[in-house]
Amino acid sequence: METMCKQVYFRRYGLPDSNGFIYVEANGGLNQQRASICNAVAVAGYLNATLVIPNFHYHSIWRDPSKFNDIYDEEYFMSMLQNHVRVVNMIPDYLMARYDHNMSNVYNFRIKAWSTIQFYKDNVYPKLLEEKVIRISPFANRLSFDTPPAVQRLRCLANYEALRFSSPILTLGETLVARMKEHSVRSGGKYVSVHLRFEEDMVAFSCCIFDGGKQEKLDMEAARERGWRGKFTKPGRIIRPGAIRINGKCPLTPLEVGLMLRGMGFDRNTSIYLASGKIYDAERNMAPLFEMFPLLQTKEMLASPEELAPYKNYSSRMAGVDYTVCLHSEVFVTTQGGNFPHFLMGHRRYLYGGHSKTIRPDKRKLAQIFDNPSIGWRTFKRHMLHIRSHSDSKGFELKRPNDSIYSFPCPDCMCHIGKSEDSRSVSAT
Repeated sequence: METMCKQVYFRRYGLPDSNGFIYVEANGGLNQQRASICNAVAVAGYLNATLVIPNFHYHSIWRDPSKFNDIYDEEYFMSMLQNHVRVVNMIPDYLMARYDHNMSNVYNFRIKAWSTIQFYKDNVYPKLLEEKVIRISPFANRLSFDTPPAVQRLRCLANYEALRFSSPILTLGETLVARMKEHSVRSGGKYVSVHLRFEEDMVAFSCCIFDGGKQEKLDMEAARERGWRGKFTKPGRIIRPGAIRINGKCPLTPLEVGLMLRGMGFDRNTSIYLASGKIYDAERNMAPLFEMFPLLQTKEMLASPEELAPYKNYSSRMAGVDYTVCLHSEVFVTTQGGNFPHFLMGHRRYLYGGHSKTIRPDKRKLAQIFDNPSIGWRTFKRHMLHIRSHSDSKGFELKRPNDSIYSFPCPDCMCHIGKSEDSRSVSAT
């Protein structure tokens, strides 16, 4: 198969009467919230329920008070789903009056992670019919990836068609894409995007030790206490930084990312867009990466302070800008797991017919190579080229039963659906 099929027919022949309203609280960062939204669309469609625009839960780590319509185009989202799932801004007054207009009085389901769609039919559906309004909080990762095709197609529709960034985020993102192409004249307007996770909270959470000495130790202890309040200092908890590194769980430093890319064959003339938050001890840690790749750009370098000002204290909006620029790059390099690269890999596959170029290094192998004091450059380069060749360089992979549809959209989101498999088969009723 030379190209992946992309002819999904999202059919719906009239919506049945709604069985009630579902209100969910989407927790986490940008893409964990995105998963919650798509799963909520799938559950609402399956239960013939009306979905209330999800509420974004404020988190002490992300510290972003943005609402749905700050991140996404709410009107577009509702219009794209109108023939498939009812979506409203708020629950009608006459229903909320039963609960003194207080959502905390509404019956709340606490659902286990990765619950099956059958669980929703057996447990949530009867309560929905009884109450007419239910709340599910929290809602991240509360639906299994192994669901019937019709449920998967609702996820596909939500993620790849209905969710579009709000106009301010999309406009700035597309502006930076154009500027990156202007900076990439030598390579025909093509550039490489790199997702780097070396922010203070990431370094602190990893419990890895880098080369910042006593100051790094003090900074990380303070960051862990701020973000996780005693989680890492509980009696009996043993943290083994060496074992964490050997297992490939430490975030790559900017220096390691630079060495990896140079070893993989990217030279000083490579145009790179770096997607990241505020890098820990940036002046010291970023210097070697800029030395190896002088054409490297960040959103802070491409955009003026005035352009970035509306986003400065909103991590999810900033991540939306990064997401847009990475989506349109020739090659995407991920250096750490997490929702951002997983969603981006899937979106790029969907957008480019399954053939987006992605580099996913094996971090266990990288740790062994970086920690070998006797390795020479020729041997190091051979290892890097080997890692690159065994990475997801073409982006062409089919989804297995328990894989994420947000990382592997083919075949569920990209292939022709038979006439007998229309969206009417999605209902639990």
